[in-house]
This record gives sequence, C-alpha cells and structure tokens, in this order.
Amino acid sequence: MALFRGNTTNYGEPVGILMLKTSFPRIPGDIGNATTFDFPVRYKVIEQANYESVVNKPDISLVNFFTDAAKELSREGCKAIFTSCGFLAVFQREIQAQLDVPFASSSLMQVKYIYDFMPKKRKIGIVTAYEKKLTQRHFEGVGIENIPKAVIGLEGTYFCDFLMNMPNEFDSERAKNDMIEVTGRLLKQNPDIAALVLECTNMPPFSAELQRVYGLPVYDVVSMINYFTSGFLRNDFRGFI
Repeated sequence: MALFRGNTTNYGEPVGILMLKTSFPRIPGDIGNATTFDFPVRYKVIEQANYESVVNKPDISLVNFFTDAAKELSREGCKAIFTSCGFLAVFQREIQAQLDVPFASSSLMQVKYIYDFMPKKRKIGIVTAYEKKLTQRHFEGVGIENIPKAVIGLEGTYFCDFLMNMPNEFDSERAKNDMIEVTGRLLKQNPDIAALVLECTNMPPFSAELQRVYGLPVYDVVSMINYFTSGFLRNDFRGFI
C-alpha cells in the first residue's frame, strides 16, 4: 500500500494562475479558460490588477497583492504559479523573491532559452498587445534586454480594442485575422526572425494558425506553462521493443 502525505485541504491542482480583473469572454487556448490545459488549474483574481495598474502605469503596490495571492495558491496545493498578463514581467523579480514555489510572470521569460536554440544572428519576434507600453523595464525584469528581438503590437486592431473595452462578445475570426496581419508585418520588416513569442495571454488560441501560415515556431504562455509543468507531472513511458 502506498503512503501519502499532505498538508492542505484540496489536491490535484498543480498550477495556480493569478488573474487580472477582467470580464471578457475567454475561449479555449486563453489562459483564463481552464479547458486550455490537460491538467487541473486553480485561479485567483487580483481585484486591484487591471489595464491601468498593470499595463498603462505599472503600480509597484501590486507586488504585495500578487505575492499574497501566490502564497495562498501555494498553501492550497499549487506547485507553480503563473499570471494572466505578460506585462507583469516588470515585477517578476520582486514577486519571485518572496515565494517558495516557482513563479513566472510572463511568456517573455521563454525568450532567453528559445534564442539559445535558434541559429545565431537571428532575432526573436515578439507580438504584444501594446507595443508602446512594452518597455526596456519589462525586458530587464525577465533578463532579455540584450537578446536580439523585434517587437510589434496590435494597436489599432479589433483585437486590441476588444482587450481595452472588454465587451461581452468576442469575434475570434476577426481577432485571428488581426494576429495574422500584424505578425505578417513584423516578419516582412524583420526577415531574420527565427521564432515568435506571443506576450499576451489572450493570443494562444491563434498560435497554431500563425505557425501554419508562417512556418515558424510559435511560443506563448500556454507553451511555457505546459513545458514547466511537464517536469513535475511526468508519466511512465508506454511502448514496446
């Protein structure tokens, strides 16, 4: 008989996700839709976190709210914590320093190891919701300030307006077309891009289509969570020789 130990009330939710306060629809592939993942996730909403306090004017007081919520998720059994906005890269180090479990604020944390895989002298393309708001501080927060990269945002598109205004309806076809068009502009301007990283956690529903259209590796917050989680949700190999 196996011996089990534990110290929390509930089990089986290995990943905790800290959500900004939003109200728009989240389709499969979005970090805020639990069916995106092949394993259970546990959510916690940070009421003080929104576009204004996270993206427009990053508020350092959010660090305490995110840290406290991450500790709660850890006590509730989560083995790793992630967030629902890539712009929280600016506070990665401050939050991580106060936690005893792995923490990743942004899909931009993948840029370092993706670049190391790729042919040298080629860039990593970053697609973000708001190019003008993604600054050197964000890159420094996750240690990618010196990596060759090209950035483009979705400003002026339906997708960006949707994220800003948070209506209760979402036209995923229009959003997909925006992603294809904007990414195409980035690649035309930077033909030396070797891989794409999507900053925004609402973009993964369209990662597969971008990969099909442009033939490049595409990474996002879901690929990051799946990769990291695979380290502590290993399965036995099955097959034959």
